[in-house]
Amino acid sequence: MENSIEDGEDEALIDAVERFLRAEVRPVAIRLEQADEYPETIVEQMREMGLFGAIIPQDYGGLGLPVRTYARLIEAIAAEWMSLAGVVNSHLIMAAAVLRYGTPEQRAELLPRFARGELRGGIALTEPDCGTDLQAIRTVARREGEHYVVNGAKTWITNGARGNCFALLVKTEPKAEPRHRGMSLFIAEKGAGFSVPRKLPKLGYRGIDTVEMLFQDYRIPAARLIGGVEGRGLQQILGGLELGRINVAARGVGLARSALAESLAYARQRKTFGKPIGEHQAIQLKLADMATRVRAARLLVDSAAVAYDAGRRCDLEAGMAKLFATEAAMENSAEALRIHGAYGYSREARVERLYRDAPLLAIGEGTNELQRIIIARRLFEAGP
Repeated sequence: MENSIEDGEDEALIDAVERFLRAEVRPVAIRLEQADEYPETIVEQMREMGLFGAIIPQDYGGLGLPVRTYARLIEAIAAEWMSLAGVVNSHLIMAAAVLRYGTPEQRAELLPRFARGELRGGIALTEPDCGTDLQAIRTVARREGEHYVVNGAKTWITNGARGNCFALLVKTEPKAEPRHRGMSLFIAEKGAGFSVPRKLPKLGYRGIDTVEMLFQDYRIPAARLIGGVEGRGLQQILGGLELGRINVAARGVGLARSALAESLAYARQRKTFGKPIGEHQAIQLKLADMATRVRAARLLVDSAAVAYDAGRRCDLEAGMAKLFATEAAMENSAEALRIHGAYGYSREARVERLYRDAPLLAIGEGTNELQRIIIARRLFEAGP
């Protein structure tokens, strides 16, 4: 099966995306973000560029990018406006779950529609009383003939308002022990009984929609059970979250890089005591640490992407990349604010948005505290 673009084409694609970001995104990002307005035109342009099929094999109509290239694209997008990276991230986690675990019929039906952006959405995992501990979900799907009837609620779902299709994690056997054996994953299209009561207000990560979902006797065809067998949903979505964590780590690199670039430019321009502030040692120390974080974070992301592309289990590498790169984004955005002084506190400055966007990365796709636990467990599993 033809899975990837030709070597060398990735550079041309990255260059094209960066030109698009400079021309179409940079002039409007501050306005759209502050208004919390969905970037309809930009998202349509992303669809036309094939980004909704970035990692989907060419045999299914996608670009067939290796995750190593995909991570570089996400870094570039996040450096310009982090919210846009979320438009494709959740969508491609859903696609990765079908690609890895779906039946041949499910892959043939769904992946081309995902790649075209005809079906677009994300993953519906988190619930009002359940975040990191996914085994505690309460949404239930009960089999009735050739359908399942779903009742429950989800929250903090990215792409929930504009998307039309989601990887939905439910309990098909609520009393199963261990709990994960009663969990299943479906591809759920919006329809009767599937509603979005409200969009959630957020500190940052604005423009993209994040919503609550409600399922009331929502009927979903049994053929949409990923893999066709109940009880495998947790393992399936955790496999998809490896890709999600690489994406979020790449976003962290993008934010950290953008904070550094803004700080370097300002340090050359702003003068105190008769010289640019970049010539003061206090600022130089900050810039050196910021640049080192960017370089180290990028290498960790690349290491995780290489492992993913090789088909290896990569929760260790993805966890390390996600942990370090998102903390780098937190630290660099805070330092950028300090370097910019009062101007950095203004909503006219890009660093103000970076400072508000960064905390999501330390929380999303598994908190950084969880990443530390995963890393430690994998180290013990590896033995001396």
